[in-house]
Amino acid sequence: QVQLVESGGGSVQAGGSLRLSCAASGLTFSSLAMGWFRQAPGKDREFVAANRWDGVNTYYADSGKGRFTISRDNAKNTVALQRNRVKPEDTAVYYCAASRSGTSYGPSDFGSWGPGTQVTVSS
Repeated sequence: QVQLVESGGGSVQAGGSLRLSCAASGLTFSSLAMGWFRQAPGKDREFVAANRWDGVNTYYADSGKGRFTISRDNAKNTVALQRNRVKPEDTAVYYCAASRSGTSYGPSDFGSWGPGTQVTVSS
């Protein structure tokens, strides 16, 4: 049974930093692309960042380029999202997701999801 559990959410002031982590189990983590998505109140869930199975290739939504960094530790089955210079518009529930393959990270490629963690950025 695949299980993804996010942690590290909370409240932060604009301009600050926050690091989200996701622990994965029940899947061959090191062979799958992993990603982060978010959903703000009243909006659709949107892609934030993803990396390939080896962590070499990464992909970011325009909203996070230069501010967010995705990383993974295949030995620990974890993926992290470092968020710097956060903005109030970054307020959302953040979800960790596992792709169905090691190199595909389009939004429709993700088949397993965590329950999400709330991040609130105050101005």
